[in-house]
Amino acid sequence: MKISRAEFARRRKHLMSMMDSNSIAIIPAAREVTRSRDTEFVFRQDSDFLYLTGFDEPDAVLALLPGRRQGQVVMFCRDRDPTMELWNGYRAGPKGVVERYGMDDAFPIDDIDEILPGLIEGRGHIYYSMGHNDAFDRRVMRWVNRLRRQSRTGAKPPGEFTDLGFLLHEQRLIKSAAELRLMKKAGDISAGAHARAMRECRPDRFEYQLEAAILHEFAENGARSAAYTSIVGGGANACVLHYVENRDKLRDGDLVLIDAGCEYQGYAADITRTFPVNGRFSLEQRAIYDLVFKAQLAAIRKIAPGGHWNQPHDATVRVITRGLIELGLLKGKEKDLIKSGAYRDFYMHRAGHWLGMDVHDVGDYRIDGKWRQLEPGMVMTVEPGIYIAPNNRKVPKKWRGIGVRIEDDVVVTESGCDILTANVPKDAEAIEALMAGS
Repeated sequence: MKISRAEFARRRKHLMSMMDSNSIAIIPAAREVTRSRDTEFVFRQDSDFLYLTGFDEPDAVLALLPGRRQGQVVMFCRDRDPTMELWNGYRAGPKGVVERYGMDDAFPIDDIDEILPGLIEGRGHIYYSMGHNDAFDRRVMRWVNRLRRQSRTGAKPPGEFTDLGFLLHEQRLIKSAAELRLMKKAGDISAGAHARAMRECRPDRFEYQLEAAILHEFAENGARSAAYTSIVGGGANACVLHYVENRDKLRDGDLVLIDAGCEYQGYAADITRTFPVNGRFSLEQRAIYDLVFKAQLAAIRKIAPGGHWNQPHDATVRVITRGLIELGLLKGKEKDLIKSGAYRDFYMHRAGHWLGMDVHDVGDYRIDGKWRQLEPGMVMTVEPGIYIAPNNRKVPKKWRGIGVRIEDDVVVTESGCDILTANVPKDAEAIEALMAGS
C-alpha cells in the first residue's frame, strides 16, 4: 500500500498547471537535525517535498520548470558514494532518482550552485516558501543576486517571488483515494493501539507503560513513528492539554486521557480516548464523558459538503454549554453564556483541525474572511473536550480534576462523512466492556 509513481507525477503536473508559464518552483528537502553531538534525530522528510516526489533522503532539491523542453522536473540529490553508503545506508543517486522516481533529469547536490542559477535565469517568477529554512533562504537569494549583478551582461533575473504554499497547500488539502487508503490504515493501526492501552490499563501502572504499549503496537503494524509526541495523562494531568511527561502512576478511581496517533507512509492519524483507570466510570466521570461524547456526535453530524468549517465547532459549543448548565457547572442562559465565552473555562480549544501528511495539516480555514466550505476529500479531526482544573473552586470538589477529550479523524465524502478511526470504542459502556474482558 503506497502512493504510485504515476500519482506523484500527476501532483507535479497539476502544480505546474497553476504556475505562470515562465516560472520555476524550488522545493528543498528536509535537513538532518542534530540530537546531541554526533547523533541525529530520525530523519523525517519535508511534507511538501515528499508530497511531490516520494523521495525520502535529505540534502535534495526539486525544481519544477513548466514548459522547459529539456525536462520540466529536475532534482538535485546526494551522489552515490560506496564508502558513505557502507556507514549510513544506500542512496538513490541522480540515476536512481530518474529511473525510480520519474524525474526528467537529476544532478549531484554538490553541483547545485553551478546549475540551478542557470535554470532560474530567464524565468520571470520564482515560487518558493521563504521562512522555513533560513540557510536555504539565503542560498536562494545568493543565486538571484548573482543573476542581478550579471544583468548588465544580459542575464535575466526573476522579477517576482510567490509563496509556493499558496498553490501547493490547497492542492494537498483535498486527499486522493490513495491518500485516504493510507490514512485509513494509519487510523486502524492507531485504533488498535488505543484498544490495547485500554486492555492493559491497571491501577498503579505508569503513564509511560501505556505509551510504550501504544508505540509497540504502531511498530508491530508497520508504523515506525508516532505522528506526534503521545499524551498519556492520568487524573489531573488530563486537564493539561499538551501534557507529554507521561511519568506519573495511574491511580485507582482516576481517568486517563490518551492522545496518540501513528504516521504511516507519511500520513498521520490523531485519536484521543479517555477511560477509567480501573475500568469503571464514576457517576461524575460518566456525566462529563457522556456530555463530551454527545458533543462529538453532534459535530460529526454537521460534516458534509457545502457546510462550513466552523459548524462542527459551533455544535460542540452549544451541546457542551447546555450540558454544563444542566450539571450545575455553569449558571445563566445558554445564549448569554455562549456569547460571553463562559464555556471556555471548561472547553478552551477548537473542535478540530485539518489532518494529512502533517498532524495540523496545511490549508486555510477561512477564504476572504469567511469560513471555508467543506469539500469531498478534506480530512479533519473532531475533538471536543471538557477540562475541570483541580484548583477550580467555582465548582464542587467532586468535579475537580476530571479531564475528558474524545477525538476521531473524519473525511468529507460526496454524501456526508466517514470516520477513519472508528475501530476503537468510544461509547462508555463499550469501553467498560472491553476493559472488563481483558
